[in-house]
Amino acid sequence: MTDTNRNADAAEVRRFNALASRWWDPAGEMGLLHQMNPVRAGFIAERAALAGARCLDVGCGAGLLTEALAQAGASVTGIDMATESLDVARLHQVESGLGAIRYLHTTAEELAAAEAGSYDVVTCLEVIEHVPDPASTVAACARLLRPGGAVFFSTINRNLTAFAVAVLSAEYLLGILPRGTHEYARFIKPSELDDWARRAGLELRDIAGIEHGGPAGFRIGPSVRVNYIAHFRKGGP
Repeated sequence: MTDTNRNADAAEVRRFNALASRWWDPAGEMGLLHQMNPVRAGFIAERAALAGARCLDVGCGAGLLTEALAQAGASVTGIDMATESLDVARLHQVESGLGAIRYLHTTAEELAAAEAGSYDVVTCLEVIEHVPDPASTVAACARLLRPGGAVFFSTINRNLTAFAVAVLSAEYLLGILPRGTHEYARFIKPSELDDWARRAGLELRDIAGIEHGGPAGFRIGPSVRVNYIAHFRKGGP
């Protein structure tokens, strides 16, 4: 069932709630996110000044990227619709001794109605392929940004290579992701993301692939055939 008023898929929320207690286990179901997180955080830090910035992490889960942003000196708000994931995020925040994080149970659309133009940096990583209306989430992220602010989206391209890697291999052959984590029809081509972003007043500044480099883990590379991350800027001074 989809909660169309909140742009959240109830089945997806239940799935991530079920994984909440294992979110911070690098050897568990979220192991790929743990491997990708330093690469994603590095890409963001190279393109946006985080120290002293007000940041928003949309679809924060249990706070993996949220904490990395806070450790870089940002004041961070993390939002998610999975309440159990947020509970784990708050507990881990205490364990980590990070005070500059606020966690909220809400969507980007709802927060944009209350805090439009409030953030220097918005991140929305591995989220838009899980919501019913990704264009709405992109537009909400744009509204939440101050003029001149930076927003980052990462997701999975929609093509046969991505299907083979992200679904067949990761979920069924290797079992490194729970089956049902991804739905191919919800994968997003870079051209689609760019179109939604431009309509929301965002300008593409950079796009790169998040490539698996074998034993060395993930790296930023030129191929956007599977996972990719994009940096947009909101117009203004």
